[in-house]
Amino acid sequence: MNNLQTIYLIKNYQSSYPLELQYQTQILHLIETYPDDFYKSTLTAGHLTGSAWIVSSDYQQILLTHHRKLDKWLQPGGHCETDDADIWATAWREAQEETGLQSLQKTTENIFDIDVHWIPARGDMPAHEHHDIRFLFVAQAQEALNISAESNDLRWFTREEVLQLTDNESIIRMVRKMSNL
Repeated sequence: MNNLQTIYLIKNYQSSYPLELQYQTQILHLIETYPDDFYKSTLTAGHLTGSAWIVSSDYQQILLTHHRKLDKWLQPGGHCETDDADIWATAWREAQEETGLQSLQKTTENIFDIDVHWIPARGDMPAHEHHDIRFLFVAQAQEALNISAESNDLRWFTREEVLQLTDNESIIRMVRKMSNL
């Protein structure tokens, strides 16, 4: 993984949401504390993850996956792998693996959103933080979806449906950000 590119993207991220700026500070602290390991899923202090906020080409729908382990509707995303060029590549790979979308397109390589959230303990892995870097992607809503083994379901929702579906502040924040696109 190109740590320099990932660090550059995070350091240069700007947000009008104070909580995101707090998360940015937390993520940069994680990177400074664990410069060689911050992206490794085995780091129990927390680790970097990459996610994809996927919208339809008309920007009217959002693709969410019902995460099997967490039992929540979330954006596709997951752990970094050493073969990922950078955190953007992690989000791209996870989006393709979890949706099967062939029409997936990047809108930019800039960060769309950042978040830090707790993941509950499971098996040998203790509870830990995901320092999630999110990127915006566009896809054709008419394309067939491929539900991965990590999901119970995968579906397109309108913005209004997403707001009724969840009280997760980070999901709500990304829906709000769509009004600026």
